[in-house]
Amino acid sequence: MYKVLFTSDYEIHGSGMGSPKDLVVDPTTRMLDQLDRYGGKLTIMADVGEILKFKEYAETTGDDRFHWGGIARQMQRAVKTGHDVQLHVHSSYFNATWDEAKGYWKQDYAEYDLASLPYERVREMIRRGKRLLEETCRVAKPDYECFAFRAANWSMQPSPNIVRALIEEGFRIDTSVWKYGVYDDLVKFDYTGAHSDLVPWPIDPNDVCRRDPEGRLFEFPIYTEQQPLWVFLTANRVYRVIAQRLNPLPDPDAVADPPAGAPAAGPPRSLARKMRGLARAIVRQHPWKVDFNQCTGKQLIDGLRRVEARYGHPDAPLPFVLIGHSKTFTSHNERSLRPFLEFVAAHPDRFSFGTFADFEAERYRAPVAA
Repeated sequence: MYKVLFTSDYEIHGSGMGSPKDLVVDPTTRMLDQLDRYGGKLTIMADVGEILKFKEYAETTGDDRFHWGGIARQMQRAVKTGHDVQLHVHSSYFNATWDEAKGYWKQDYAEYDLASLPYERVREMIRRGKRLLEETCRVAKPDYECFAFRAANWSMQPSPNIVRALIEEGFRIDTSVWKYGVYDDLVKFDYTGAHSDLVPWPIDPNDVCRRDPEGRLFEFPIYTEQQPLWVFLTANRVYRVIAQRLNPLPDPDAVADPPAGAPAAGPPRSLARKMRGLARAIVRQHPWKVDFNQCTGKQLIDGLRRVEARYGHPDAPLPFVLIGHSKTFTSHNERSLRPFLEFVAAHPDRFSFGTFADFEAERYRAPVAA
């Protein structure tokens, strides 16, 4: 049996711009309504960095312009009706201030990369976020528990501080890793060597990618395959690229001074070098996450079928973790997702919808064979 887990990062634009009502609350209402029609379950990965600021602003000024009340009610609706809410942390918001003149949240980019922060700071952020979600959601579901986590920008390397902080705060599951993923920017990680693209594993406290039979935190990876570039050419992905272009992060050079001894920027690349780079990108394979905002319904169906063909049906249920974002859940996305929901609902002997609470993580302490 495969459990299909829809996980949605619940946040405004990374630039700090945008209306929480338009980018978070309203699209998530449509997600919940659509999934309810098929028996699907949504796990809201709530960015507590932003939400704490929205709450603080409402309580300090008496003006709920950032829809803290609507966010709280939506999370309560979710847990009360069989969906779930778990922790997502954009660390750059913890020191953020609202810039009225420019109309955006001015973030602290020195704290952008969560995994690189000192242990006590990481633990403080996780603790505050967990407390907010439990205090809010237990109003609707007294036995609600915050036990699963996703790092902003998938930042789980370097691993020691963040893994330790999660364990000490009682977390059992992380769902940040996507095999083959590599970033070298404001955050830095290399998940090429991740233990699996699908099967959960107990995490080595020194490296989230490695399996440690004694590990106390379990990784439930976002399912990812290697695919050629043309597979990425969907209308939903084009929309995502446009949204990112319209809401860019600040120039990293303006965020902080480069560290002493950092190499100077090299000369601009020639047109010939750029063309060679493009040619290599076209022929090589790229990590393709099952992103329900960006993939078509057919692509998701085909991906799930490939997983079933590879892994069969072992005794332990396997999680097929999809990722999405409330801010890019458009009406076109809603229509394109419908065939996948129909497919899963039509094959209850092979697939079902679920949340992380449906899994006993300890079942994955022993290896699960493909």
